[in-house]
Amino acid sequence: MTTAPTALFRTVMGDDFERLHPRLQRRFSVGLDSGEACTGRGVMDRVWHGGSLVVTPFLKPFLTLGATRNILVPRTGRAIPFTIENVPYRDSFGRETVTFVRTFAFPDGPRRFDATMVLDPRGDRILDYLGTHQHLASELRPTAEADGSLLIRSGIHRFREGPVDVRVPELIGGDAEVREAYDETTGRFRIRVRVTNRRFGPLFGYEGSFTVAYHDVGSCGVRAGLRPVREEIRA
Repeated sequence: MTTAPTALFRTVMGDDFERLHPRLQRRFSVGLDSGEACTGRGVMDRVWHGGSLVVTPFLKPFLTLGATRNILVPRTGRAIPFTIENVPYRDSFGRETVTFVRTFAFPDGPRRFDATMVLDPRGDRILDYLGTHQHLASELRPTAEADGSLLIRSGIHRFREGPVDVRVPELIGGDAEVREAYDETTGRFRIRVRVTNRRFGPLFGYEGSFTVAYHDVGSCGVRAGLRPVREEIRA
């Protein structure tokens, strides 16, 4: 079953979407309805991990394992070239989906952090599937800030593999906060991502800026390797 094309963020945010800076409105209107895909290229000023004696050993196995499925980023650094690809398509279940595939060009080789977003069946939040196999799913709640920037906070996280479907405990989970703004002075988008554990503190994040180019979805399509290997229907 398919549904009518909608812009995910506009649907979830309602009138609040109109409070975003016009450049952010266009960027987050990427979808089948607009017919646009978006590619951002820039530099992350900093990619970091929590550095305390508790956080480092706690985080390392998750980063190592996650790297095999393009979840999180197992490297740190400064002035890291960055690309983000936002391409809409219909998944195998008929849902409009938008890719948020980030590539960090570290000196020892590129690292990807993959996400695909769909509208939650309830229609009041976005469902963010992480990784090449969509093992992790997070609820996202976007809001417009007074300055026209976008704030996205994560909610419940679930892990799914075969018959396994469990909520990720707060002890090992992370609360994500994403802030994206448009800088009129530089003509660039600015982004800051921060993932924090409620017990151990800051775990992972990155911040920097980028410019974007828009493409016609009908012409460019979805390039090979951008879609997840496996798709998950459970919300």
